[in-house]
Amino acid sequence: MKTIAFIIQKEFKQIFRNKGMLPILFVLPLIQLLILSNAASFEVKNIKFCYIDSDHSAVSRELVGSFEASNYFNVVENFSSHKEATAAMQKGNIDVILEIPNHFERDLLINKKTNLSVSINAIDGAAAGVANVYITQLISNFNKNIQTQGMQFIDGTVVQPQSIISIPSFWYNNTLNYKTYMVPGILVLLVTMLTLFLSAMNIVREKEMGTLEQINVTPIKKYQFIIGKLFPFWVLGLFILTVGLIISKAVFNIPMLGNLGLIYLFTSVYLLVILGIGLFISNHTETQQQAMFIAWFFTVIFILMSGLFTPIESMPNWAQKITLFNPIRYFVEIIRMVLLKGANFSDISRQFFIILGYAFVLNAFAVWSYKKTN
Repeated sequence: MKTIAFIIQKEFKQIFRNKGMLPILFVLPLIQLLILSNAASFEVKNIKFCYIDSDHSAVSRELVGSFEASNYFNVVENFSSHKEATAAMQKGNIDVILEIPNHFERDLLINKKTNLSVSINAIDGAAAGVANVYITQLISNFNKNIQTQGMQFIDGTVVQPQSIISIPSFWYNNTLNYKTYMVPGILVLLVTMLTLFLSAMNIVREKEMGTLEQINVTPIKKYQFIIGKLFPFWVLGLFILTVGLIISKAVFNIPMLGNLGLIYLFTSVYLLVILGIGLFISNHTETQQQAMFIAWFFTVIFILMSGLFTPIESMPNWAQKITLFNPIRYFVEIIRMVLLKGANFSDISRQFFIILGYAFVLNAFAVWSYKKTN
């Protein structure tokens, strides 16, 4: 134990003496969490909207007014022809074109049906899909209002319109704030990236400096060296998590309904998985640049297939099966479950034991791959 303690002490001194590493540990996590949490948004606002009103009726003006009153659309201009509107969309000045046909009011009130033409710039498919949902909802609400107004007089008598009012109940995120959903996931991202990159480059740095060969000829055992090298980054990972949770609550007011002890318990095991991956990478690279590239390669794949930005349920079946081997997926799941849903250990036990198994296998494989020569 004394040997391990001396190695840990040496590693902490080496970390704090490295002026280039200190900003990475203490400054970048704060900046990244603050910037990414505000920048990574699923909301689509300020949609540049234009319309072609060929009817010029009270009903058509009411329809346009519903778009002007919406917080999601920015009514840019009223075009007189489809050709002008299309040219504006080609230049990137317009995102949505609404064409109101002639006799729109007459057909809607007398014939009870009419057609509208909506053209959406779909270069960004995700944004176009969201815009389509907004437009469909606005037109649907407008249609209900017109139908209600048309039922006011029947055979000269006033009829009280009847309608069904739905009151939605949003669980776990009452205000539908995207930050409530994104901040916990971004915190997982920061903990993962920092601990993986730093641990992967740690032993490689010893190789570049030539000190690893000196350590290998000492009577230090392999397990003592590995524990001493990785334990400081395990502690730093928990420290980054703590800082991130404080920022999440103080700045973004993220609800923390569950037991934070479960978060720390899971993170403690999860960090063993990440450190095992970092150790394995460092064992098979000779320079810090190589270690960084390989770590970044795996990190990008893990992040994109973790469910952080896109739901796993929306992925193809083959991709969903691959995500079962992605440790970040399980961390993203449990941190959202515990913080936002108040989940207990029985709710996250499956993810916990999967990560525990990964930690054992990966670290055993990484330790086996490390060669210490005497």
